[in-house]
Amino acid sequence: MIVQKYKDMLQGKSVIRQLSEFATARGAEIGYENVFDYSLGNPSVPAPQKFTDTMIDMLQNRNPMELHGYSQSLGIPAVRDKVAASLNKRFGMNYTGNHIFMTTGAAGAIAHAVRCVTQPGDEILTFAPYFPEYGPYINLTGATLKVVPANVENFQINFEAFEEMLTDKVMAVLINTPNNPSGIVYTTETIQKLAAILTEKSEKYGHDIFLISDEPYREIVFAGTDAPYVSKFYPNTLSCYSFSKSLSLPGERIGYIAVNPACTDAEYITNMCGQISRGTGHNCPPSIIQLAVAEVLDLTSDLSVYETNMNILYKELTSLGFDCVKPGGTFYMFPKALEEDAVAFSEKAKKYDLILVPSNSFGVPGYFRLAYCIDTEKVERSLDAFRKFVKAEY
Repeated sequence: MIVQKYKDMLQGKSVIRQLSEFATARGAEIGYENVFDYSLGNPSVPAPQKFTDTMIDMLQNRNPMELHGYSQSLGIPAVRDKVAASLNKRFGMNYTGNHIFMTTGAAGAIAHAVRCVTQPGDEILTFAPYFPEYGPYINLTGATLKVVPANVENFQINFEAFEEMLTDKVMAVLINTPNNPSGIVYTTETIQKLAAILTEKSEKYGHDIFLISDEPYREIVFAGTDAPYVSKFYPNTLSCYSFSKSLSLPGERIGYIAVNPACTDAEYITNMCGQISRGTGHNCPPSIIQLAVAEVLDLTSDLSVYETNMNILYKELTSLGFDCVKPGGTFYMFPKALEEDAVAFSEKAKKYDLILVPSNSFGVPGYFRLAYCIDTEKVERSLDAFRKFVKAEY
């Protein structure tokens, strides 16, 4: 007999993916250039030329067995050393390669981090609005994800609700800053307050509460934004990173966990991740991609287009009467819909070939997400569609 819970999950297909598929089908009818598809967070700028050049050079000049053979279960040691050195240089940390575990993107990192610090029956808290895939990432481990209601004033942490929900069953807190879907970056003040509460509650309950920091948008931060490195403020932090957004490599599925050297049992955690891989079938990411990203750790794609697009959309949407907390990073925006039913709002937008993601699955009703990782020319053309939509429907 097949497993019912996975069969049941077939009825809960990602709304984001459904909208992306609709946009593709609509594009086949009228030309995709005429569909203003703000559904999917797929980077719209190319990888740095140095990454491409590195790949070409390796394929032409390096030993094929090195490039295409299995790496060690924790990742290639030289790559792990380079990742640690880069983080130390940038953020004043003291990682070694022994604190780095290479993963298939941030999703793979979270999957391992959760299994390191929770057992079935434990709870993990996260904060709305949140990435919907956190549900299966956590609940399928046997732990339970609980969502702290949003602070809709500024999408920083709702600390009053958080402290009420932070019981002795909570073994970890999962944060995402810069945040998908809001684009908000947690301030230094927010992270300091979060760290103080976690320290206090860990002492009160007699067990560590780990902070799992999901950081795939860490490099997409806009001018003037306070963007602290989370691990600097709380010892028991596991940083989960992906090169998908910074280097525009989502299809290569490459990232890592960085274990704060000051955390409890830091010397065991990366090795534990290797054992977790044995049970999940993760093993290790491709050797050639590990080696290539190690040569461009301190580079990014040209990420400036995202701030340009954000400013264009923020100015136009607020002028049309949308209430929106201005993003400090990422390539997402999270305005309030012009009616309470975000699904109905997004359905109406389709008539104007605007593909907008309703907020229900992000844990906050009445909003919608824009993934503005598209060409600026297309963003500008979409403004007239927004004007027509608002004028006709509202």
